[in-house]
Amino acid sequence: MSNWQSILQHQNLVQFIESTCVSAPEKQAYQCLGKGHSYAEIEQLSTYFAQWIQHESDLQPGDRIAIQLPNLTQYPIVAYGALKAGLIIVNTNPLYTPREMHHQFNDSGAKALIILEDLLPKYEAIKDKIGIEQVIVTRAADLLKVTEPTHQYFDLMSLLEQGKSLPEQLPIQAKPDDIAVLQYTGGTTGVAKGASLTHANILTNASQMAQRLEQLPPLDGGSFICPLPLYHIYAFTVNMVALFGLGVTNTLIPNPRDIAGFVETLKSTPFIGMSGINTLFVGLCQHPEFKDLDFSNFKLTISGGSALNSSTFNLWKKVTGCTITEGWGLSETSPVLTLNEFGQQQPGSVGTPLGDTDIQVWNEDNQPLPQGEVGELVIKGPQVMKGYWNRPEDTEKSIINGYFLTGDVGLILPNGAIQIVDRMKDMIIVSGFNVYPNEIEEVLCQHPEIIEAAVVGEEDEKTGEKVVAHLVTTLDSELTEKDIETYCRENLAAYKVPRKILFLKELPKSTVGKVLRRELRTA
Repeated sequence: MSNWQSILQHQNLVQFIESTCVSAPEKQAYQCLGKGHSYAEIEQLSTYFAQWIQHESDLQPGDRIAIQLPNLTQYPIVAYGALKAGLIIVNTNPLYTPREMHHQFNDSGAKALIILEDLLPKYEAIKDKIGIEQVIVTRAADLLKVTEPTHQYFDLMSLLEQGKSLPEQLPIQAKPDDIAVLQYTGGTTGVAKGASLTHANILTNASQMAQRLEQLPPLDGGSFICPLPLYHIYAFTVNMVALFGLGVTNTLIPNPRDIAGFVETLKSTPFIGMSGINTLFVGLCQHPEFKDLDFSNFKLTISGGSALNSSTFNLWKKVTGCTITEGWGLSETSPVLTLNEFGQQQPGSVGTPLGDTDIQVWNEDNQPLPQGEVGELVIKGPQVMKGYWNRPEDTEKSIINGYFLTGDVGLILPNGAIQIVDRMKDMIIVSGFNVYPNEIEEVLCQHPEIIEAAVVGEEDEKTGEKVVAHLVTTLDSELTEKDIETYCRENLAAYKVPRKILFLKELPKSTVGKVLRRELRTA
């Protein structure tokens, strides 16, 4: 039986995790900050965490637990442990501001939070306004050395030690259709919604990826480098499930923006593969010491999250000798939909659909278009979400006759590969992060001196795109660009803050009063 077929033999992620750890107990599963943990150790530590939840907490199967951590080995430990206890994971960006955390925690109904100690001030700014009942804190160095807690909350390392001495309890065995993860996305409106991804959604998508990976030689002899955040469903499914299931060692990069530190890690880590985005590949290639690394066993580079430029594709191949394999997906689809064929990468294309994934191009009347014609890309497949958490109307609008409307405009090439032409959504992608204009406009318009705001994206050499804000202010306003930037930094994650601010007398609008963003893009 192939690896991808064996993944589908499991009813849920818990069975999959346990089976994987038993099959390769001594092999290294994760490496971070110079320390490795075997599959057996990951299984043991995640079980200790699950036992603490089951015996010592008030959390019940189906409750939501938010995880707000960077790429540390603690992430898979608590994520796997939470699943064993029957909880639903709410992946949370550590860069979120208190305002963003407040919305996500309340919308998901999260009862517990696992958070990096450095982020506690943001939590404490909103703790009286949310329903979090239990807070578990960890530090970056917790798995490296013994450290004393400096806060009044539950300490993760203490809980793991406590769980070790608690009676064994069988993991909760979820049904395939039970929700495993709430992955928040702005969707088409900009209001952050939780995509309800089931155990079957994620297992199936991991299996689809594993099937495509079988085109490659065995992924052994080194680590797969993971700089993309595990709180994104891309790395969650690809690294924590698919590659984990293949017995691959994942080397986690906590801060990929520190290119010098990233390169230092690569110097001491034999690597066979890496995932990333366009801006990361460019940043690495520009570092003077990157080109001197040993690329002799480098077999695979996967790109997703933002468009891959042909110039980056060529530069990466020149420096590393490895081609980049670009794919496409969405939070609502667990996430991978397409991936280029290995060794036959077609720059400008996001590749062919994964197994059992039906992709069509529809017109404005939701009717299929012939091959080669441009329209909205819609998909049907086992990786499509169950729906948006507690938002049946949004779910109904986004899934028609079993097809999820992606909001992306594209076409199907003669070889069956997909080409993305544009985005119907006004989403802006900054260094791989999704930025939704509606959210930023709402924040801007809460300022007493701003009457109207319109936000668009503009091409940027460093980050792919940058946020541009067009503002109409009150007549007596003396707001400066610096004032706006300071205000935004208090209410938005750094990557959402407008890099360019323009003051206008009025915004371009249609006859019915709708702001015409397309005119602002060409201004």
